[in-house]
Amino acid sequence: MKKIFIAILLLPLCLMAQTKKPTSTSVANLGHAIQISLKPYQNTKVYIGTNYGNNKVLADSCVLNEMSEGIFQSKEKLTPGIYFVVSPKMSILFDFLVDDKQQFKISADTLDLKNISITGSKDNELFQNYSKSINDLFVQLNAIENNYKTAKNEKDSASFKEAYLTKDKEIKDKRKSFITANPNSMMSFLLNTMQVPDAPAIPIVNGKADSLYPYRYVKDHYWDNIVFNDNRLVRTPFFEKKLDDYFKNYVSREPDSVIEEVQYMLTVAKTGKEIYPFLLFKFTNKYISPEFMGQDKVFLHIYQNFFAKGDTVLLNEASKKSLRDRAYSLMANQLGLPAPILVLNDVEDKRFALYNINAPFTFIAFWDPTCSHCKVEIPKLDSMYKASWKALNIKVVSVNINAKELTSWKSFIKDHKLEGWINGYQTDEDLNREIKEGKPTTIRQLYDVYKTPTFYLLDKNKKIIAKNLSIEQFNDFIQSTIKKSN
Repeated sequence: MKKIFIAILLLPLCLMAQTKKPTSTSVANLGHAIQISLKPYQNTKVYIGTNYGNNKVLADSCVLNEMSEGIFQSKEKLTPGIYFVVSPKMSILFDFLVDDKQQFKISADTLDLKNISITGSKDNELFQNYSKSINDLFVQLNAIENNYKTAKNEKDSASFKEAYLTKDKEIKDKRKSFITANPNSMMSFLLNTMQVPDAPAIPIVNGKADSLYPYRYVKDHYWDNIVFNDNRLVRTPFFEKKLDDYFKNYVSREPDSVIEEVQYMLTVAKTGKEIYPFLLFKFTNKYISPEFMGQDKVFLHIYQNFFAKGDTVLLNEASKKSLRDRAYSLMANQLGLPAPILVLNDVEDKRFALYNINAPFTFIAFWDPTCSHCKVEIPKLDSMYKASWKALNIKVVSVNINAKELTSWKSFIKDHKLEGWINGYQTDEDLNREIKEGKPTTIRQLYDVYKTPTFYLLDKNKKIIAKNLSIEQFNDFIQSTIKKSN
């Protein structure tokens, strides 16, 4: 199965070679003008890069002269955030910050990268000073952690644990003090973005422990001091991971819970030129082929509330069509909806209708007799049916979606003794009549059959209750559903 991926190019690579130092007048008219002295490189191209979520991209380049000097410049401003200098061989040398003031100078020697000088940028001053002091504390913390592994008894362990907690608190206090002293700095923004609230102790309410309180507290404060229309979020290496952790650990997998979070973030982010398309396409790619059953409803919500309302200017025609086709293929087969009508011919070309089948559960298998994966999964389905489902009066409706292979289909049914199943296919005449009558959808689209085999489980009223699971997962779902109803 090929996963649909909607991609967007947001950050073109600027190749603006400059060998002469511009005058102060020309620098003042530029969106960004970052002078660099990078020894020992001479007469070679170097780059600056940045983050686009979890990915790293190039943002600009310049050619160093015989004195190892050059300038990254453009009439356009860079999006503020964390940037890094990249060598001619494409290795990252060191980080620096870009804020709204984008005219400063970097001096560095690759043989001594611990002593980088950045002048003309208050934020980089703060960044360097904070980084040096906090790095020293982390070295001390790691040393305590390593010593903890050598503990010989409980007393040693307790001592190391106390030392670790003390040092950890010192780090957190230093971070808080920095933010308090420099609330509007780029470094404070980065620290707030990185930070995840500590879970408080479990409180006792009316004599009972409220075990969910730490979870609720962290969830409620997870995004404190973060506004989702801030473009700088995209230019950090930790925002996207923090976002992924949030949806993994603090958001219910129920589609409606995910939709609530996604809707809020996209609505707030809409005024952000870079963060909005970043989040829009991240969520689209995540839920167009979701990890968990039923979460394709999230993609449908995104399509109907954002793309269908005009947020497609950044897409080419092929991407627009892919999104539209995928959305239309999911609209009729969401969990909880009545299954689309199926009227088919059986192996003897007698007509039958899905809604005339009486059963507590109906399992529909769409497959192709020429599909190699189907040749493995369909016999596995039959084994499950004979071992368990048949006794539960579960009906299996097997649908051949390749009407050109009727002989192979019938031979497969006979050879594998698929007995007790209701086997059917749609005739070319029925398909052509539907097309002639102007019906906008086919069986493939109504049931989202873009891969084979595709499975659905219906309840006694023919409502869709499960889809796109493995045979074993379907069986677990059935057993769990029966257990709950008893």
